[in-house]
Amino acid sequence: MTNLQYPIGPFVYGQPHTPEQVREAIDHIANQAHRFTELVGKWGDDRLDTPYRPEGWTVRQLVHHVADSHMNAYIRTKLALTEDNPTIKPYEEGEWAKLPDSALPASHSLVILSNLHDRWVAVLRGLNEADFDRTYYHPGSGRTFTLGEVIRNYQWHGEHHYQHIYRLAERNGWV
Repeated sequence: MTNLQYPIGPFVYGQPHTPEQVREAIDHIANQAHRFTELVGKWGDDRLDTPYRPEGWTVRQLVHHVADSHMNAYIRTKLALTEDNPTIKPYEEGEWAKLPDSALPASHSLVILSNLHDRWVAVLRGLNEADFDRTYYHPGSGRTFTLGEVIRNYQWHGEHHYQHIYRLAERNGWV
């Protein structure tokens, strides 16, 4: 049986990464918004308001969450590139998913993701290898993260939530 919470497994922090792996992660991020749009862009409210698993968020909440999360990641990336190991601001993702904007059409966040990823990828593709060693401190986890690890984490994050939705669609015969 597939793990409905972690369909591609959890992200493993602290792993070494090569420049090639980081570049592959950037390429994956560059395509994420398109993949989400292709999957859910024409879905109606009945599908968008379906939880991806029992006790889980709806597809609509997942799409909005990915936009929220990746907006934070983009800002954190820019902070790490312009400050010396800045302390970033955590946020309560579960509480954000309950806010009124999470009931808006998923298309709002799909457009954000498309434009956000264009900007984020433009920044990332302009970096040199040493830039991926720049860091920020996350007080919620008590850890310092390199940008290389952050980029690989957000490759995983987008795919993780895409698979939540895709596998729901498979289970329900929507794809």
